[in-house]
Amino acid sequence: MLGFAIETAREAGQLLLEKFGRRINISRKGETNLVTEADLASEALVLERIRSRYPRHSLLAEESGHTTSIDGHSSWRWIIDPLDGTTNFAHGYPCFAVTMALEHEGSIVVGVTYDPTRDEMFAVEKGRGASMNNKPIQVSDTSALKDSLLVTGFPYEVTKREELTRHLTAFLLGARGVRRDGSAAIDLAYVACGRFDGFWEDGLNPWDVAAGMLMIEEAGGRLSDYRGNECDHNRPPLCATNGLIHSQMIEILGS
Repeated sequence: MLGFAIETAREAGQLLLEKFGRRINISRKGETNLVTEADLASEALVLERIRSRYPRHSLLAEESGHTTSIDGHSSWRWIIDPLDGTTNFAHGYPCFAVTMALEHEGSIVVGVTYDPTRDEMFAVEKGRGASMNNKPIQVSDTSALKDSLLVTGFPYEVTKREELTRHLTAFLLGARGVRRDGSAAIDLAYVACGRFDGFWEDGLNPWDVAAGMLMIEEAGGRLSDYRGNECDHNRPPLCATNGLIHSQMIEILGS
């Protein structure tokens, strides 16, 4: 199943790359939440591949929502974001990805995040580790917040931005640096491979984080909500770190 996910994500990523930088149709799902013809084309490709190979599996995709299996129930569910980083894509900013995860009886067992602009394929299988382009990855060994490079995202909901501003200010003052790249899937993959030391964000959806959360677990990192409690891909907010700076981030996020 991991091989299928890799092959499908790569194919969808190449489709996105062919459309990138060209004039495309853009519509709105909200005041700041965009959807493009590239999102829809990528999702159509991914859904067609899954339905052809695994017709009895259920699907959860960002643009088309939840669809059940042909027999009405399945313990397997694919969770798909066909274009994570749509606003970046629409503006010609080369930071976006295709991300897919496979859930079995509520637990993520397979995940991929493919960045076609860098040709980087992040992949993970539960119990078998995480990789980038077939090479094993692991989280960083940074142990102090002051030496850490963090990353976050901005929620679409205006009501959550006041809390974000407070957290962002604290981390800007307390960490080495903070980035905002506009793709949670890539952010989590970068924590898993050690490029970032920590990530926090609220207002996320399962398709944003399902693959990346398993990558971080398999790469030796730690996940929780803002108070340090157990979390899963269905329940934001999310704090994801190399484990060594986790308590330092929770001290700020939980206050």
